[in-house]
Amino acid sequence: MTAETTRLPSRPAPGPGEASRGRDVLERVAAEVERRAERLRELRRDLHEHPELSWHELRTTSLLTDVLTEAGIAVTPLPGTGLVADLGAPQPRVRLALRADLDALPLEEVTGLPYASRNPGVCHACGHDVHTVGVLGAGLALKALEEELVERGVAVRLLFQPAEESMPGGAHTVMEHGGLEGVDRLLAVHCDPTVDVGTVGLRVGPITAASDSVHVVLTGRGGHTSRPHLTQDLTYALGKVVTEVPAVLSRRLDPRSAATLVWGIVRSGSAPNIIPTQAEAIGTLRILDTETWDSTGELVEEVVQAVVAPYGVRATVRHTKGVPPVDNDNAAVVALSRAAMGLLGPHAVVPTKQSMGGEDLGWYLTQVPGAMARLGTRTPGGPTHELHQADLVVDERTVTVAASLLAASVFTSVGPDGLV
Repeated sequence: MTAETTRLPSRPAPGPGEASRGRDVLERVAAEVERRAERLRELRRDLHEHPELSWHELRTTSLLTDVLTEAGIAVTPLPGTGLVADLGAPQPRVRLALRADLDALPLEEVTGLPYASRNPGVCHACGHDVHTVGVLGAGLALKALEEELVERGVAVRLLFQPAEESMPGGAHTVMEHGGLEGVDRLLAVHCDPTVDVGTVGLRVGPITAASDSVHVVLTGRGGHTSRPHLTQDLTYALGKVVTEVPAVLSRRLDPRSAATLVWGIVRSGSAPNIIPTQAEAIGTLRILDTETWDSTGELVEEVVQAVVAPYGVRATVRHTKGVPPVDNDNAAVVALSRAAMGLLGPHAVVPTKQSMGGEDLGWYLTQVPGAMARLGTRTPGGPTHELHQADLVVDERTVTVAASLLAASVFTSVGPDGLV
C-alpha cells in the first residue's frame, strides 16, 4: 500500500464569513448531541441488551419509530423491519442520507458487561447498535437545528436498514422502496476497534472489498472406505475443491485485485468407514476491485467443474453476488474530514487501508456518491478487540462521536451553491 493510495484529500480553505458560520454550526451540533448524551447511551445499551438477527429487527424498529415520532420526525416503515425517516427542508435543493444497519450476529456474548445481550446466541458483535444510535442521535440533533437546515435548503433522510449481515443484504430493500430517491449524497460510519475513540479513519476510493458467497455441493456414489474404487470418493474430491479452487482462481484473476476464496464450512460424511453420497463447502470470495468482481461469476463455476471432473462426481455451484466494494467519493470524504477536524481537532482524521471485509453500503454507492468513515471505538491504552467476535467491547463515548460526526457532516457537505 503506497502513501498515495491512502492519501487524504486536502481540506479546502473557507472564507472568513463562511468559516465563522461553519464553526458556529458545528458548535451547535456538538451541544445538541452532548445535551442528549445520557439518553443516547441508554438507548445504545438497550439495543445492545436486545439484539436481533437479520430480518427479525422488530423490537429495534419499534423503539426507533417511537423515539423518532416523539421528536416530530416523519417515519416511513419498510416492509417487515427497518424504516426511513425524513426531516429538514420540505422542498430541498440538497438531500443527504445517513445510513445505519440494525441487525446483530449469531454469537453468544462473553463480555460480562452489565448490559450484555439477553438473547441467547445473539449479540451486537459488529457494532451495529453504535451505528444505529449514532444515526438516531444525529437525526435528533438535526431536528433541533431544523430551522438551519430549512434556511440552507437541506433535507436529511435517515436510513435504518435491516439485514446488513445477510447476503444479499437489506440495502436492496431500502433501494427498492425509494430510500435513495432524491438523495444527493450518502454518509455512514463503521466501528473500527483498532482505532482510538475520537479518531476517524478515512480514505478516498474503495475502503472495503467485494464479498460473495460460494456454495459447492458434490453428489455421487458412496460406499465402504475399504472399496473406494467402487465409489466416487466425495470426501477426497471435496478436499481438492477446498485446496485447488482458490489456487486456480489466484492464477486466473488479476493478482492486483487480491481475490481470496476462504472456506468457512466444509462438511462430508458421518462415520470413519463410510464414503458419503453428498458433501459441501461454503465460503466467501473477496475481491478488492469492481472490474475483477464483475468477471468472476462464470469463472467460479468453470474452475469447480474442472477440479472435480477426474473424480466423476457431480458438482452444483451456487455463487451469490454479495456486495461491491464501498467506493468512497472524494467530496464526501472531504465533508467528513472537515466535520471530524472541526469537532475533534486537527489530528482526529487518520488514513486507513482498504479492508477485505464486505459491506452492503457498497450497493448504495453504486447509485449515489457518498462515503463511509471508520469510527474509532478503542479506549486509548486499552485492548484491541476484533469485530465479529463475542468479546467485542467499544468505548461508550463512540456513540456521541458518531452522532456528532454525522450531523456535522450534513452541514460541511453543503455550501452556498449546493453540495461541496
